[in-house]
Amino acid sequence: MQRFIIEMGSGNDQYGQNYTKAAARAIEDAIRHSSIPMFDTLGVDHMKMSVQVTVGVQEPDQVDCDALRENLPRGSVTVKAVSGGLNVTNPDTGNVIVIASAAVEAFLDPEVVRG
Repeated sequence: MQRFIIEMGSGNDQYGQNYTKAAARAIEDAIRHSSIPMFDTLGVDHMKMSVQVTVGVQEPDQVDCDALRENLPRGSVTVKAVSGGLNVTNPDTGNVIVIASAAVEAFLDPEVVRG
């Protein structure tokens, strides 16, 4: 498999301390402005694409990777959560803002493209 695209994004949850919500927003940020016309142009089925998503948060064990995978529209998707991101505490209220980062990588077998 050969990587043909990588998109990066960030997202946050300002009040709920929800790591999955922050990660989902980071993934959405990464793919929101992407368009890959080569699938239609070359007649390649989107399901031939392998999508690997890595999200970084301070508490990776609190991320529901299955829920994140279900929200990705195309390809065979894997999602993993790793240590990263930021937790920022408001010193006046104690509220913790969760900030996540995401990398969305897409891979294809070069033979599929050469078809």
